[in-house]
Amino acid sequence: MSKENTIPDISVVVPLFNEEESLPELTGWIRRVMEANGFSYEIIFVNDGSTDGSERVIERLAEENPCIRAVAFARNYGKSPALNVGFARARGRVVITMDADLQDSPDEIPELYRMITEDGYDLVSGWKKKRYDPLSKTIPTKLFNATARRVSGIHNLHDFNCGLKAYRSEVVKHIEVYGDMHRYIPYLAKNAGYTRIGEKVVHHQARKYGTTKFGLDRFVNGYLDLATLWFQSRFGIKPMHIFGLLGSAMFVIGFLAVLTLIVMKIVSMVNPSYAFYLTNSVYFYLSLAAMIMGLQFFLTGFTGELITRNSPERNNYLISSEI
Repeated sequence: MSKENTIPDISVVVPLFNEEESLPELTGWIRRVMEANGFSYEIIFVNDGSTDGSERVIERLAEENPCIRAVAFARNYGKSPALNVGFARARGRVVITMDADLQDSPDEIPELYRMITEDGYDLVSGWKKKRYDPLSKTIPTKLFNATARRVSGIHNLHDFNCGLKAYRSEVVKHIEVYGDMHRYIPYLAKNAGYTRIGEKVVHHQARKYGTTKFGLDRFVNGYLDLATLWFQSRFGIKPMHIFGLLGSAMFVIGFLAVLTLIVMKIVSMVNPSYAFYLTNSVYFYLSLAAMIMGLQFFLTGFTGELITRNSPERNNYLISSEI
């Protein structure tokens, strides 16, 4: 298939960072699967600021295969920005995402495609039921996924962070993947109204080339991102429902406490036998602090998050080249 403005059956979006050794093998594997099943397709490589020879390899592969398209970031932005840019350029009826390290098998593509086109799923997420990862990675992953299921309400998914996923084209056009939110794409899709989310057990292969690009800090960041996404999904368009309530409650409690202390002071003035010094009471200062914090919650609590979420520059990435 040429690069003309036609609609392919499948767009394969591959974010990558320093994967020059695996790219030729991955490309050949995808091509064999597509041709064997009669799919029209495109491969969109998103080079996330690689410092090895990945860009040269992609240029050579694009010359050999007209189905290959590519975007190269000028620096490393992360997997979520890479996916977001790939989704924006995908033209296929079904969009498949997979990692470039050969741990995801292109042989899974036909069944993922069938589940979208025939079974009617909006999104199908891979589940690497048998993993070739150390315990230092698998145990935190299980805890992370259990938490994500609980918070998101998507109870049928075992592996939110699996890179191998399939989407109806409408889904990727109506979600925005930013920051490190690639871990929660099913949750983003659900919040956008795409609730037909399925799962497929997929084969997980041991890494053949290079080393993993993710450290243990991703689990800490993952929980913080999950908290952010939950908060945005619950209160993103109605922040006053939470911050206004907290602020009002704190202000009223502080105000009532101050009134109580003032009444006690008046009583002490009327009755000299009852000595009470307002400014010597720690409760007076705690009450004032509660009132001030209540006002801060009410007026500015969620302002910063709203500004960030609505910033037009959040997904503005410097692209050095595009094929």
